[in-house]
Amino acid sequence: MSEHAMNNANRADFDVVSAWVPQGARVLDLGCGDGALLARLAKERGCRGYGVEIDCDAALAAMKNGVNLIQSNIEGGLAFFGNRSFDVVILSQTLQATRHTEALIKDVLDIGKSAIVTIPNFAHWQVRWQLGIGGRMPVSKRMPYQWYDTPNVHFSSILDFDRFCAEKRITIERKIVLAGGREVKWLPNLRGETAVFLIRR
Repeated sequence: MSEHAMNNANRADFDVVSAWVPQGARVLDLGCGDGALLARLAKERGCRGYGVEIDCDAALAAMKNGVNLIQSNIEGGLAFFGNRSFDVVILSQTLQATRHTEALIKDVLDIGKSAIVTIPNFAHWQVRWQLGIGGRMPVSKRMPYQWYDTPNVHFSSILDFDRFCAEKRITIERKIVLAGGREVKWLPNLRGETAVFLIRR
């Protein structure tokens, strides 16, 4: 289950995604959780499209939210979508819970003209403090899991994703780093909790 399926109230990254998605866009939301973001995009931006979610409870909640849902594993489960079949593909708080990140990003940029990726920043100062001083894996409001039950597989920072895109020749068209619901410009990799990227090939 993506972190998308958790409490979506007051998600500042949702505000950013909603502002970046073009009016009337055809959207695919991978790891859509309860469908709150896609429902919001349909209402506010006139978007249409699908959500993909593997978790049964989240999928049921998404359908109750009126989302066109495909219950499937997003890794290896996107072959039925044609190239450039969506204007925007969204991976919101989902990428860190996937196992084959590079292959998934390639698929996403094949089927979408662009993609919006939201990631938690595992280099945030509180994470560093808990691990460095406390000697324990960090637990916070943004990352509320214990080490033994976390869905997160990859622990990356904002700089890691920047470098990944540069190495794979992926263009970052827009990026914003958030902490406490506000944009962070000074020392973003240290102070930022979440980063939102608009990428394309």
